[in-house]
Amino acid sequence: MILFCNSIDTLYPKPSLPHKSHFFSLSDTKLRNLSFAGFPHLRIKSCLKSASSSEIDMVRNKEGVFAPKEKKVVVLWDLDNKPPRGPPFEAATELRRVAEHLGRVVEISAYANRHAFIHLPHWVVEERRSRRSLDFAERKGEVVPEEPYVCGVCGRKCRTNLDLKKHFKQLHERERQKKVNRMRSLKGKKRQKFKERYVSGNEKYNEAARRLLTPKVGYGLEAELRRAGVYVKTVEDKPQAADWAVKRQIQHSMTRGIDWLVLVSDDKDFSDMLRKAREADLGTVVVSDRDGVLGRQADLWVPWMGVENGEIGEKDLVPEKRRRFDEEGEEEEEGDGLFSLAYDEDEREEMRVESDGFGRFSVSAFSEDEGDFALSDSDDDSDDELSF
Repeated sequence: MILFCNSIDTLYPKPSLPHKSHFFSLSDTKLRNLSFAGFPHLRIKSCLKSASSSEIDMVRNKEGVFAPKEKKVVVLWDLDNKPPRGPPFEAATELRRVAEHLGRVVEISAYANRHAFIHLPHWVVEERRSRRSLDFAERKGEVVPEEPYVCGVCGRKCRTNLDLKKHFKQLHERERQKKVNRMRSLKGKKRQKFKERYVSGNEKYNEAARRLLTPKVGYGLEAELRRAGVYVKTVEDKPQAADWAVKRQIQHSMTRGIDWLVLVSDDKDFSDMLRKAREADLGTVVVSDRDGVLGRQADLWVPWMGVENGEIGEKDLVPEKRRRFDEEGEEEEEGDGLFSLAYDEDEREEMRVESDGFGRFSVSAFSEDEGDFALSDSDDDSDDELSF
């Protein structure tokens, strides 16, 4: 009898069940290596308690591997309403750094009329006045600098700041003007190569000129913003011309796949445009002095003073509204431990992947409106009974 049972076990071996969950997890290599050729754009939504319930857009890269979609950020700066309170280059650099926490910055633009570029802020006037009084004191011998002034181009040491300016203008500025005249006499590729090598590529001269020479008009706002990678647009001298330009750019951003819009302004006239941007599923961030009407229309408000001082970090860019929505979604979807994959079509459809524990999996697609496409046996029987 024992031999007979052993022979039966030999002919019909029992299947060995692996000790793992009947459902796939993110760490399962089989689920990672699944190739869905018919789904070029997937949205993966986690239903576990510990995972976030927010949906992540997945796109296929050049290697054929699905990766999280990179967020695109556009920064629009209303210079007429929100000029920098300090050095423009540092302010623009900090603004870009804050925007990069949201995603890849594809554009940062500033709009203003000509008065914003010729106007001298109070801090610029005070800085020039104190520098002038110090120069006069150094010339009279009332103030002796602890260290000599060093030329940033040739390294020559000067006793006073006025001596350094005189040396720079008589030597380096003259040489610079000769090179510019030489460049203007050339044409084509020769002119381009000469400009890159001797004019625009001479960073030592440019840095020393920004520190020693005073601009004839304004305080170099446009040049400093361009140096920081900001596209500066001078609008017409009309009322609300800069506002119209910013509104057109916001409307353009809503139609070209932008994920986040950062608006630097305090003007409440942008409230309607921000509301339309949020209705178009566009994340909005307002950078201003106070959390007023404009800040309440956006997903997130950031203080302008904190941005200029470099006090805003990635942890400060978490909208409270979105965090509340995520917590509500976790309570609704917790408990089943499944992972659903959805792709964007005319109808919102989802795919549910389940394992039976034997190395096989089944995929079921269903729509929110129509229910599951796969019919059960009871559904087939009911259809047969109704048919005549």
